[in-house]
Amino acid sequence: MFQTLLAKLARALEGVGIPYMVVGGQAVLLHGEPRLTRGIDVTLGADSSALTRVLALAKSIDLSPAVRDVEQFVQKTSVLSLSGESSAIRVDLIFSFRPYEAQAIRRATSVSVSDTSVRFATAEDLVIHKLAAGRPRDLEDVRGILTP
Repeated sequence: MFQTLLAKLARALEGVGIPYMVVGGQAVLLHGEPRLTRGIDVTLGADSSALTRVLALAKSIDLSPAVRDVEQFVQKTSVLSLSGESSAIRVDLIFSFRPYEAQAIRRATSVSVSDTSVRFATAEDLVIHKLAAGRPRDLEDVRGILTP
């Protein structure tokens, strides 16, 4: 289920020319120890001015906003939370505007997922991303990535 949704999302983002990288639990599964994750987190190479385009993209792959006041939520958090009717998987699209994020997206690694090239944050960028967030789960993820 996750792989199919990751592939659909990657194709849709590539199709509209929005650079991206998978971060969060899905990237930890690639670079670190296996762990339970209930969602997909993707950093976009676009700021919130692309919201209308991203909402149309989401609709095209049967995802809809998981919050009521989408514009206010995105302005406050820089995150567009989505869910699908056919899946309990939550997708968080994170709008970015920092130069570091743009560089990290350019360094992202392509991995074949369901016959689709999906761009994942490098292990090094994922560690930086997780350390910046600093939540206990993120610090645990860092240990899992750095411990062979």
